[in-house]
Amino acid sequence: MNNAEKSRREFLSSSGKVAAACALFGATGSMAYAAKPASTTCETGNRMSAIKESHYYLDNVLLEAGFRRDGQNVVGTETELKTLEIKDGVIAVLLANKQHPDATLAHYDASGKLLLPAMRDMHIHLDKTFYGGPWRVHNRPAGTTILDMIALEQKLLPELQPVTQERAEKLIDLIQSKGSTIARSHCNVEPVSGLKNLENLQAVLERRKAGFSCEIVAFPQHGLLHSDSVQLMRDAMQAGAHYVGGLDPTNVDGAMEKSLDTMFQIAIDYKKGVDIHLHETSPAGIAAVKYMVETVEKTPELKGKLTISHAFALAVMNEQEVDAIATRMAAQQITIASTVPIGTMHMPLKQLQEKGVFVMTGTDSVIDHWSPYGLGDMLEKANLYAQLYTRVSEVNLSRSLAIATGNVLPLNDKGERMWPKAQDEASFVLVDASCSAEAVARISPRTATFHKGNLVWGELSV
Repeated sequence: MNNAEKSRREFLSSSGKVAAACALFGATGSMAYAAKPASTTCETGNRMSAIKESHYYLDNVLLEAGFRRDGQNVVGTETELKTLEIKDGVIAVLLANKQHPDATLAHYDASGKLLLPAMRDMHIHLDKTFYGGPWRVHNRPAGTTILDMIALEQKLLPELQPVTQERAEKLIDLIQSKGSTIARSHCNVEPVSGLKNLENLQAVLERRKAGFSCEIVAFPQHGLLHSDSVQLMRDAMQAGAHYVGGLDPTNVDGAMEKSLDTMFQIAIDYKKGVDIHLHETSPAGIAAVKYMVETVEKTPELKGKLTISHAFALAVMNEQEVDAIATRMAAQQITIASTVPIGTMHMPLKQLQEKGVFVMTGTDSVIDHWSPYGLGDMLEKANLYAQLYTRVSEVNLSRSLAIATGNVLPLNDKGERMWPKAQDEASFVLVDASCSAEAVARISPRTATFHKGNLVWGELSV
């Protein structure tokens, strides 16, 4: 960690701006949630039904057009108003503002709001949350272990299961209000829940598919081996889960190689991807990372199919060790999913990206028994990333948006427009900001969210 990064991290940790994220097991690192009952009324505001037309114009859309320079220095972002023609879920063409070649089409007004790519919440637990119910927080006494938390969860799950669908819907409303229309949700698959949580989540996602795309990770939260969940995980693959999950193969399962081999074998047998929770920071955590990379290197069918969530072991490696393992990860297209934790743990996210590793972010918990933190806001994650990993500049702030959008940015490093273009999917968010740098720095308000041409949250003028 360089001195600038260390200073920023120490300031954030000590100033009280945000709660420490790494106290235990991958807490989200988000700002504290208001101490009042969660409801979509107070959290998501203006959610409305989708636009009825599949073919329409969207006027007064503010697009980034390039960087403004003073000599060689970028000092701002140039923008321009455009009209988008949306047809069958894609951006058919970019037009001069208020140009309507087909006068029969409906047209809507974006009111000069900035167009940014849809956000992607790539690590969330939609199936078990207190969100949508009364405020509650579980005390975490000193010395609480992950096995203690698993025991607590085993008692809570039967209470939460009857409201799984209702609360998952409200949580989707929340993250849509923050601009996310794409997600990856981990879903409990273990003896207490069986496949019921998976079935509930699939039912919700089927109802919401017009406005929300979500992959499902079958997650053996109580330990793949520890809870004897291997057959249940295989059943989950047959039932349509997209990824095989896993959890701390040494601390929970007590048998690193057997646990990881079993996880990978299920993925190979069902031609699925893998997304494992790895919180371990001990030498066993480092060994698990290296073992997984070696396994992918030896198994061509796993290339591009492994995500390591949290991956806290990387934070205890030195710079040379991270460089070496990141080079191998990039070669095998291994992804890291991070909540951008703050506090004492410094994840080498920028170093990983510089070596070519794809890094994505997500909410993790939103008000549950694991953590009371979590806002469901990927723009907040981009803001945290900018503060922790970059020096303040227009360019660096605009580049920090990438972690929230799956590396889709309006401008490339040279300031050339890369998005949106004709035939791009019409999934985007309108933001009350002058440019992406301002949106990241100020965590600017979202005014409307679109998914494949459908208005899924917000309001527009006709």
